[in-house]
Amino acid sequence: MKKSILILTMTTLLLTTLATAGGTSVSAESIQELKEKINQHEAEKSKISEEKNNLDNNKKDTESKIDENLKEQKSVEQEIVDLDERLAKTQSDISTKENEISETNKEIDELSERIETLKEEIKILEEKIEKRDVLLKDRLRSIQQSGGEVKLIQVIFNSKSFIDFISRTTAVNTIMDQDKKIMEEQAADKQLLAENQKEVEEKKKIVVAKKEELEGQKKELVALKNQLDEQKSERKTLMAQLEEEHQELEEIKLTIEEEQEILAAEEQAKAQAIALAQNKIGELEQLAKEEAERKRKEAERRKAEQAKSNQNQDGKKVASAPDTSTGSSGTSGGGNGIFIYPAGNSISSPFGMRFHPIDNVHKLHAGIDFPVGTGTPLKAPADGVVSTARWMGGFGNVIMISHYIDGQSYTTVSAHLSRIDVSPGQAVSQGEVIGATGNTGKSTGPHLHFEVHLGGYGNPVNPAPYMN
Repeated sequence: MKKSILILTMTTLLLTTLATAGGTSVSAESIQELKEKINQHEAEKSKISEEKNNLDNNKKDTESKIDENLKEQKSVEQEIVDLDERLAKTQSDISTKENEISETNKEIDELSERIETLKEEIKILEEKIEKRDVLLKDRLRSIQQSGGEVKLIQVIFNSKSFIDFISRTTAVNTIMDQDKKIMEEQAADKQLLAENQKEVEEKKKIVVAKKEELEGQKKELVALKNQLDEQKSERKTLMAQLEEEHQELEEIKLTIEEEQEILAAEEQAKAQAIALAQNKIGELEQLAKEEAERKRKEAERRKAEQAKSNQNQDGKKVASAPDTSTGSSGTSGGGNGIFIYPAGNSISSPFGMRFHPIDNVHKLHAGIDFPVGTGTPLKAPADGVVSTARWMGGFGNVIMISHYIDGQSYTTVSAHLSRIDVSPGQAVSQGEVIGATGNTGKSTGPHLHFEVHLGGYGNPVNPAPYMN
């Protein structure tokens, strides 16, 4: 941002340029020059007002951006809160699914164990069936060999007594009943075996399907969680960017406010300089009137003396003495070497582009550094008026002085001070102690940072050629 021109005219310099030779004559040219200076100050005040309006607009624009930034931060912050809530619920759902899957795995394990148990039971049952099959085959073979029937007459004739007959008949019936029972048990065991196998396999199939469904649901929840985590990460990144942008906007706002303060101080100083110049014009005009009256009286006196002399010499004419009074005009030299070294004369860091040791970026070093210890007396580099004397951001404690030298305005800056002994609006003389050097603000060690701005603050030039 182009900063406004700071031109604060020294009253002492105005008085010097307007002084007359011997204090007895007044130069009309000096009054005209003073009026031209007033016009110049008025034009510069107009520029200052315009720049102040621009700064006001920039400040409003920056404040609007800050408000938008804060609103967006609030929106993003709420989004992060919502995402946290959704993440918490999703994580809870995942945990629930994991518990259900765990229970299902236990159920599957129990069914697997039951299947293994059934397999053992089936093996035992199969052995029983196999033994029964052998027994039944033997019984069938025996019946087949006997003609397929047990002849009752053989039982009667082979019986030794009636009791033996009854016993034999009962035995035959018992054998027949046992055969029937064996066949019934055989059929029941086979049916039970088939039912058990079917039941367990169906249950396992259902449970396995349930597990697959739960695994699918968990997979979806995990995918949702990853998506929410990614969204949250994006929002946090955006939040960090917004916070950084907010910090930059706040710094811009502070810079604008500092410029506004500098302009306000400059405007006040301009008004003071104009008032002083106008007062001086009044004084000079009064002196001019007094000088004109003196010359008129002197002319009348000489005229009277001349007339008297002419009468005394019988009409002989005597030449009038020439008027030797002349106006004086001061001249001043220009060029380099207009500022004295404010503290020390060795330079540790020159003017120009460099890698900033704190900001870690390549940027213009808008001044020169003098490696002096904290507390070293700081001298005013030239006659001038203090425009700023306070803490100012990276400068730390800083003193800015406006100078008007040989028709050119300058602003000098002395930064990182440990002490300030002057105040805004105060006139200072070259070599006057105005403070002490230090290590305040953005500084890596005790030193004096000194800048020269041609035409006012905001137009830095290399101070070295201007040092004396």
